[in-house]
Amino acid sequence: MNNQEKIEAYYAKEQPFKEAIGLLRKLTLKTELLETYKWGVPVYTIDKKNVLGILAFKHHFGIWFYNGAYLKDPKKVLENAQEGKTKAMRHWRFTSITDIDKAAVLTYYHEAIANQKKGLVLVPKKNIPIAIPSLLKKAMESNNALKTNFESITPYKQREYCEYITEAKQEKTKIARLEKSVALLLQGLGLYDKYRKG
Repeated sequence: MNNQEKIEAYYAKEQPFKEAIGLLRKLTLKTELLETYKWGVPVYTIDKKNVLGILAFKHHFGIWFYNGAYLKDPKKVLENAQEGKTKAMRHWRFTSITDIDKAAVLTYYHEAIANQKKGLVLVPKKNIPIAIPSLLKKAMESNNALKTNFESITPYKQREYCEYITEAKQEKTKIARLEKSVALLLQGLGLYDKYRKG
C-alpha cells in the first residue's frame, strides 16, 4: 500500500469517530497543507515540515499541532500532548462531531501554517550553541588536559556538564559540581557514563 492508500484506509476504517475525523480532514484539505502518512496516521505538512496530524482514539479524536505551543489558542482548547515530555506539540481533543467549530478549526489551521512559514518551531537543543559556564571555562584555561578531554566528548555530553553546573542555584553548589565534573572529565568520562553502562 502506498501512502495515499494508507490515508484512505485510515479514514475509511469503521470506528466511532469515522465521520468526525473525515470532517477534520475535509477542513484540512481546504488549506495549502499536503497530506501524507507517518507513524501510522495522516500528517499534514508544508515545505516537508509537519504542521498537524489527525488522530482517532478509543474515547476521543483530535488534531495534533506539532508546534502548537506557538498558537495563540483564543478558545483555550489546546493541551500539552504529553505533560513533561512534549515541549511544542499541542492536542485539540474532541469527543463528538458536534464539538467541531469549523471556522475555529480553520483559524487554528491557518495560524499553524503561518507559524511554520515564519519558522516558529521549537529548535532541538542539539542546534543551540553550548553555553560553557564561566567556572568551567576558567578551569579549562588553566588545565590543558581538562580542555582536551572536554572537547573530545560529544556535544550532548558537553551540554550535560554545562547544564549540571549552571543549574545549581548557590555558588557553593556550582563549585562542588565543577569539582565533580573536573574529576570525571580528567578520566575522559561523561557526567552520566556510569549510568549508561550495562
